[in-house]
Amino acid sequence: MTAHPDYAEFLKAKVRLAPSLGFAVDPATVNPDLKPMTQAIVPWACRGGRRALFMRFGLHKTSTQLEILRQSMMHAGGHALQVTPLGVRHEFFLEQAKRHPDIELKFINRPEQMEEPNRTGAGTKLIHLTNYETIRDGKLDPCRFTAASLDEAACLRGFGGTKTFREFMATFAGDDRKNGLKHAGVRYRFVATAIPDPNDYIELLAYAAFLGVMDVGEAKTRFFKRDSTKADKLTLHPHKEDEFWLWVASWALFVQMPSDLGFCDEGYDLPEIDVRWHEIASDHGAAGTEKNGQARMFADAAHGVVDAAREKKRSLDARVDKMMEIRAEDPAAHRIIWHDLEAERQAIEAAIPTVKSVWGTLDPEPKEKRIIGFARGEFQELATKPVISGSGCNFQEHCWWNIYLGIGFKFHDFFQSLFRTQRYGQQHRVRADLIYTEAERGTRRELERKWREFEAQAAKMSAIIRKHGLAEQALDGAMKRSMGVERREVRGENFLVVHNDTVEETMSMASDSVDLIVTSIPFSTQYEYTPSFNDFGHTDDDTHFWAQMDFLTPELLRVLKPGRRAVIHVKDRIVPGGINGLGFQTVSPFSDDCCAHFRRHGFAFLSRVTIGTDVVRENNQTYRLGWTEQCKDGTRMGHGMPEYLLEFRKVQTDRSRGYADEPVVKAKPDFVSIIDHRPVEPGDDDYDGKRVRAIPGTGYSRGRWQLDAHGLWRSSGNRPLLPDELASLLSLSGKAIYRGWKAFCRDNVYDHALHVEFCEQLDAAGRLPPTFMIAPPHMDHPGIRTDVARMRTLNMLQKQKGREMHLCPLQFDIVDRAIEDYSMPGETVFDPFGGIMTVPYCALRMGRKAIGVELNPDYFADGVTYAQIAAAGDIGPAMFDLIEAEAEETAAAAETDDLSSEAQLAKEEVAE
Repeated sequence: MTAHPDYAEFLKAKVRLAPSLGFAVDPATVNPDLKPMTQAIVPWACRGGRRALFMRFGLHKTSTQLEILRQSMMHAGGHALQVTPLGVRHEFFLEQAKRHPDIELKFINRPEQMEEPNRTGAGTKLIHLTNYETIRDGKLDPCRFTAASLDEAACLRGFGGTKTFREFMATFAGDDRKNGLKHAGVRYRFVATAIPDPNDYIELLAYAAFLGVMDVGEAKTRFFKRDSTKADKLTLHPHKEDEFWLWVASWALFVQMPSDLGFCDEGYDLPEIDVRWHEIASDHGAAGTEKNGQARMFADAAHGVVDAAREKKRSLDARVDKMMEIRAEDPAAHRIIWHDLEAERQAIEAAIPTVKSVWGTLDPEPKEKRIIGFARGEFQELATKPVISGSGCNFQEHCWWNIYLGIGFKFHDFFQSLFRTQRYGQQHRVRADLIYTEAERGTRRELERKWREFEAQAAKMSAIIRKHGLAEQALDGAMKRSMGVERREVRGENFLVVHNDTVEETMSMASDSVDLIVTSIPFSTQYEYTPSFNDFGHTDDDTHFWAQMDFLTPELLRVLKPGRRAVIHVKDRIVPGGINGLGFQTVSPFSDDCCAHFRRHGFAFLSRVTIGTDVVRENNQTYRLGWTEQCKDGTRMGHGMPEYLLEFRKVQTDRSRGYADEPVVKAKPDFVSIIDHRPVEPGDDDYDGKRVRAIPGTGYSRGRWQLDAHGLWRSSGNRPLLPDELASLLSLSGKAIYRGWKAFCRDNVYDHALHVEFCEQLDAAGRLPPTFMIAPPHMDHPGIRTDVARMRTLNMLQKQKGREMHLCPLQFDIVDRAIEDYSMPGETVFDPFGGIMTVPYCALRMGRKAIGVELNPDYFADGVTYAQIAAAGDIGPAMFDLIEAEAEETAAAAETDDLSSEAQLAKEEVAE
């Protein structure tokens, strides 16, 4: 059965390239004095209206920006703004005098210095210049301008990191975050910089946000995996890599050489660069100690920021000596001495009295004068930092030698600074001497690794440009190639596993054919698991996600038998402060939205089961509950986010009675009479003078009913053993703490103060893990389950294969109970979002039939294997078998050492 045409149109509308918000340019009006490559780029940028120019050093970024702003003034009039780093504005005046007779430039740093706005049409256009500091300090409002371009925008890193980076550029979008206001912003926005560091995705996402292409939070969700150990560390989904770079190419132009755009490379050969590494000895006697007090044998700057800073301080004299030794090879040469620390600058000035320096707190006027003076050859040596002079400055006319007094992990700053001298027009072989210590060998390896990755990614972007050119239609076609899926199925004894779009597959199923639905739906935009636009996670926001669910949910109702249940696993979601605009994280009530959605499509809502989660693990993923942040301001504190089972029912045919058309019948047990040979006592039933006792036979007992009705589903935590997972198990001592605390909570009235004191004592003893909650609250309540085994999922094998894992995978315990309570042996259980087929796996083991649908081909393949294992009745060795064996081995070893207390706990746990 073919999917509804409206669904096909819905999927086509998912293709997201950067919107075109600009205007058409008549090629005949482009400045003829510009290079052919530049004349081709200008119409592309103006057509988009908000575009980035990532052009390698020397490829005429300055001229390109000036012409784009001139065309913007011809089209819309008003004011144009060019923002430049300190010491770079003179490059624009030189370029204007050389190639732009129809442009006037004026430098300003206050609004009263602005000239009259430009008129539309032909004629000379005025462009105002200012520096980043003027905008940063609020002296000039960017929203006064119709068009603006940021030259060398990467220098914003020097203002304090990505937060300043994004907030600075938000002002151009009219986002007044301090006052909670939103203005129209700058209509036409452009960024021009040398090719940005592809290792730092945040920089690219910040540019996209500045241009209005996509919000940083949305881009993170769409393309990147979340690192559970660091909230802002981004790793591309492997299956999203091509789509990500195609998306970037829709708004950013990466150009390595003119030939990338089909033009001649003659005259664009960069001079060779000679990189020389100089290692000096480290003082290993000052290596320090580990946190546990153990002395280190070798000094290593990779231990952390503190150790790296100490190594810099200890080695400063030796590094200066090496600098002077290198410098002595040619004392008369012009050279730049790059450094990072103020102490290093002072040491350089003490060793070389003739050197001129620039530093952060130096007034802008003398700072700019010194940078320009060195560029013009007015003095021999300049001491400066990459964050100050590493962007936009052209030193190639008189300088070819760079000495780096030290190295660090900031590849982007290093790489930018290196190309202040290796530029077109350089007449010498460029030399770079990098001084480092033995303890910084890891830092050197990291820089070299990032350099290789930079070159590889730049080549990849050039390949995209060479393949698709400047035509947006070509990129649109490439993106749409990931639409649709070729259906595959595997049938076995009592199961059907299908690789397909779940909407299309469910539409093809017969009505009233499924006895139970158990599934964990995608959590809106939280993750995408395939490069296909059919993926439910490939949506813009919650509204967009539920719009796709609107095609599936009516079909789920249709295929479910009347009176039967749908059990939906969900979790509420965290909304970062940068997305909600409030400055702090809030909660999106995704579970409430799910209830409303299913009810809207005809399902009756029956119950919500709460599943407690680990607050420490959650904080590692979201940073929402950070201890340090709560110490700063407790009003920001939220609480741990539980998971939920939402249980719905399809209305039965006969509404005069509440029973399903085909009820899930549980037979009461037969009572079997047996003869008890003890003497008959008054009141006993007797047979021929012998006492008779009744015991329950097989069936659904009253005792079992009481536990089910109570709703507290306990878990043993046992499951099939998966390969190579011993390292992931808790240490026995940790498990003993967990189980001992749980037993204490079960046997005693809860005391919050005592609970806090227990956790504090664990922390003081170094036994409070930072990655999971060892002493969570346990509650004996029918609606809250706090002991579902978090490890009992098929996710473990996926993790070992390096594949993406679900945010909170469906546990065996949950699936088993739902299947047992709401279906009967031989009936069909359906999971429309099968994943690695946890639901079919459990259903088959419990004597049911199973249907699972999955879009991800790797998950589908693994799911087939799990279904086949379950259908064959094989579950393999159990996890507890391994734990018991390990505990016995630990205890036996400890007996030879007078039985340590931890090993004794292990033995007791096995005995229990």
